Amino acid sequence: MSSSAAFDLNAPRADRYDQLELQCGPLLEDDDAVANQANFAAIVHAAFGWHWVGFYRVSGDELVLGPFQGPVACTRLQRGRGVCAAAWEANEAVLVSDVEAFPGHVACSPLSRSELVLPVRDAVGQVRAVFDIDSVVEADFDAEDAYRIQRMLDRHALRFFSDHEG
Repeated sequence: MSSSAAFDLNAPRADRYDQLELQCGPLLEDDDAVANQANFAAIVHAAFGWHWVGFYRVSGDELVLGPFQGPVACTRLQRGRGVCAAAWEANEAVLVSDVEAFPGHVACSPLSRSELVLPVRDAVGQVRAVFDIDSVVEADFDAEDAYRIQRMLDRHALRFFSDHEG
């Protein structure tokens, strides 16, 4: 499927979330999990213009970089270190208003000031990836951002994994 997304970055966030939710279903209909991850990262990035948006996939005891939008990123993140690992281990969203104040924060970009990381779960609730969002604005995320994005991740989660991924 070929598609494009357009968002008014001056519109209220709630409106952009509504638009995003309408566009996600048809955009994520491909049988390829990587294509769906890539399109989800791209459309979230287009809707909000955040600094970095993307997936880190669980692989053994580390998180490995997946599809993303933004500057070059850390390729591997270790269990027990950083915001992504905290969301993975807790199996819940982690919202950080000031990354400098987060113990063990992994600085993939010196421009990031706040971060929101959400678990991407399979059908039995196991975390198979995390969806990481970084902003150059301090305290850029709130509970509504976490709720709206988590709801989309949960709704489309099975489209983000191939049957053979484990």
